[in-house]
Amino acid sequence: MHSFAPEIMLITILSLVVFSDTLATRLKVPSVFILLAGSYIIYTYFKAAVPIDLTHYFDTVILFCIPLIFMGDALHLHFSDIKKHGWSIFYLAVVAVALSITAGASLYHFDVFSGLSLGAYVSLFAINMATDAVSVQSVLSRFQGIGHDIKVLIEGESLGNDATAVIAFFFIGLPWMISGHIDPTHATTEALRVFAVSMGAGLALGYGFYMLMKLFSDKRGELFAFIIEGYAAYVLGEQMHVSGILTLITAIIATKAWIDMDLEAQEAKESKKRKSFFRSLRFSSVVATTKERLEYIYEMAKEFGYIAAVMIFFVLAEMVDFKTLWAYRYEILVMFGVTTLIRALSMAKFAFFGKTIDSIKPVGAEGWFILTFSGMKGALSIILVHMIPASFEHKAMFEAVTTGVVVLSIFVYGTVLWSYFTFFKKEEKSSIFTH
Repeated sequence: MHSFAPEIMLITILSLVVFSDTLATRLKVPSVFILLAGSYIIYTYFKAAVPIDLTHYFDTVILFCIPLIFMGDALHLHFSDIKKHGWSIFYLAVVAVALSITAGASLYHFDVFSGLSLGAYVSLFAINMATDAVSVQSVLSRFQGIGHDIKVLIEGESLGNDATAVIAFFFIGLPWMISGHIDPTHATTEALRVFAVSMGAGLALGYGFYMLMKLFSDKRGELFAFIIEGYAAYVLGEQMHVSGILTLITAIIATKAWIDMDLEAQEAKESKKRKSFFRSLRFSSVVATTKERLEYIYEMAKEFGYIAAVMIFFVLAEMVDFKTLWAYRYEILVMFGVTTLIRALSMAKFAFFGKTIDSIKPVGAEGWFILTFSGMKGALSIILVHMIPASFEHKAMFEAVTTGVVVLSIFVYGTVLWSYFTFFKKEEKSSIFTH
């Protein structure tokens, strides 16, 4: 008797995606609400629809899903936007996250979570400061009135934030938590090494695939090339014992940036007026793709990421045990409240710096509000908490807190933004940056 578990699983996932999109459009609510609730209902009450034990094959599921989750967002960042908002994205994705984890870990001195070491605090906040690109996009895509610039900041932050959180968790928090001690100098140099090597490998791989894509000119081949690049970059980074996620993000953004530069030069006909060494090195006269094909590639990559996120949501559904969540209700509410407050302060700090540093654009009160509540957690937080060894005595608490924070952030943050844009702000899109 043949097993049709993979086919049934695929039918379940695709059906949930179609149903969620249709219902979300009719109800005018973010589809991630329905996806999350639907995943739990199906997993709990319709076991036959999920015949594969995703938690048993968790490592395999994660290795398959991670490149797809990050690829779509990385492809959507345009080179001109990176040039314009580079320092702003760097602050949000690196400086603000590092400060946030440090601020959260300082709660160790108040013994907020009884029995945890300082290293455990660093790990816990690294896990719960990682935002989720798919959840954020699912919510914000429903709203009008968000300027292009603020969307660029949110997309850039959601990518860089994840890479920073992963490095803080794997190379600082987790070793510190398991061993009970850490050498600050070694930890700092190790984190810097991981950043440098991951980005260097990503840039090299990105250039290789950028040149490769000049050899063919069909949208299916280009889409598959980006998918291969995403998986290859992630595997390469992990095999080099650095950050596979940062390598992946850097590679995709680099390839897309060089393609954007070629397309801009072609449109302006600059390539005929002047040649530079770097343009010659890129063979900029040979364009890797077109804007129309790029739009197709982005849309398809976004759909693949959506499907991968649903698979992670099924794993999350298995983790949702209301008795356990209720037992850790104090820790969940404290973590959710503290991470929300820290995020609000870090976004306000971003607005403050914007008034004094020209390279970081200021945002008004509305921009601060949107940035604060766009910090929804999701797939990456679930991935990281599963990576904690089973022997760690507080793993059950970590899983319960992370699950609770993910669910609360999606529903509470999403509802706040949905309510604001549904009932209080109905005008057309406009720039949200102050001038």
